[in-house]
Formats: sequence, C-alpha cells, structure tokens
Amino acid sequence: MFKLFKKPRTHGLGLEYRAGGEHYRSFVGPPENYDLVAAMVFNLLTCAGLRQHHKLLDIGCGSLRIGRLLIPYLNTGNYIGVEPNRWLVEDGIMNEVGWDQINLKRPTFSYHESLQDFTESLRIDYALAQSIFSHCGLNLIENWLMQVSKHLKPTGGMFATFFIAETDYQGKGWVYPENVKYKIDTISAIASRNGLKFTLLDWKHPRQSWGLFCRESYDYSLIRNGALAWNNLFDNLERSEHRT
Repeated sequence: MFKLFKKPRTHGLGLEYRAGGEHYRSFVGPPENYDLVAAMVFNLLTCAGLRQHHKLLDIGCGSLRIGRLLIPYLNTGNYIGVEPNRWLVEDGIMNEVGWDQINLKRPTFSYHESLQDFTESLRIDYALAQSIFSHCGLNLIENWLMQVSKHLKPTGGMFATFFIAETDYQGKGWVYPENVKYKIDTISAIASRNGLKFTLLDWKHPRQSWGLFCRESYDYSLIRNGALAWNNLFDNLERSEHRT
C-alpha cells in the first residue's frame, strides 16, 4: 500500500531533463509534450466512443500522463493501469492526480510487465498502449496482443502507437529509451494471429503512428477511411436518437 504522506521522488515540470531522464514527467517522454500527449490520447479515445461507464486498460501507464485525465472521467473502478516502475505511478499520484481522486475513483494498479495479476477476464472496452510497442521487440508485441485479446470484450479495441519502417527490428525484449520500427504488414500479421483486426489510423502523433487492434464485433462506424473526428461521434449519436 502507498503511504499517505510519502514525499514524491521527483516534482516540478522536469523541463530541464531530456526524454528518458529520471524525472516522473521526462521518464515517459519529452517533458515539454507531457500535456500535448495527454490531450492527444484523451481526444482520440473520446472520439472513438469512450464514455464514463466503459472500462479501460492503460498499458505502461507510467506517471499517469494520460491517467490524470482518464481517472476523473471514468466511473469508479473503471481505470486499470499496468506499470512495472512503481515510483512513476507514485509520483504521478502525488504530483498530478492527488489522493482524494484516488480514494474517490478507486483505480486499479498492477506493478508488473504483463497482465499476470488478472487471472479472470477483465472485460475491457478500451485498452491503450501509447509509446509501448515503439520500444518492444516482436516477441513482446506478440505477448501483449495475446494477453490483451483475452481481456477485451468482443466489441473491445486497443489503441497503440508504433514507428513504421520498410524493415523490421530484429531484436527482442524491452528497448528503452531507444526506438524500434516495424512494417505495417508485420504488425497486422501479429494482430491476426491473436484474433485481432488491425487498422492504421489517421490521427496525428508528434512522432509515431496510431493503430487500432480490435475484436470481431468492434463498431467501426466512427472510423472513416482511418480517420476519427468529434463530429462523427455526434453524427452517430444523433442517428441513434432518431432510431429510438
């Protein structure tokens, strides 16, 4: 358990650190983009249909760069974060989220490099892996897709980022802070082997590309030629209201 009055290991905005530095904001990427990445992901998920009643899995939740927006937004108990570096989560709570919010929304945190804590299906609506596959050998990507596929609802999907290239990285394991790159066909083939459909998304990222890995009954109506937009979401809501 956390100690309520424990001091964070790091504090402040960490702008003096480079990406990968030993500060809770810089460890997860360029600290000057901490807010930008959070906004990008939150907007992506909500444009893709995320609502407060959905259950979400945040893989590599880090210092809660995105969790600080998702935990207040989702209903109590609906945020699940997986992060092997416990100090990142602790600093994120104490610098960004606050204990009152944690006690109110009761998120779940697992401090492992896999979903080993969850023996029963989590019945996830949405999963997120922002800047995780960009540091993974193919063996880790395959393992994550296999695990996530088992925990997604038949209508569920995972949004993940990666670097696109003409050739595949041949190494294995976790590569951080270095980046690795893969062919789209390679990522798509791994998804298919694990019962997931892969779609490359037209959603801007400062450096990487977004992909959707989804189960067989995922609703594609909000994705038009790979693009998502807030207006598409409202158009769908209006059509639903007219049908009822």
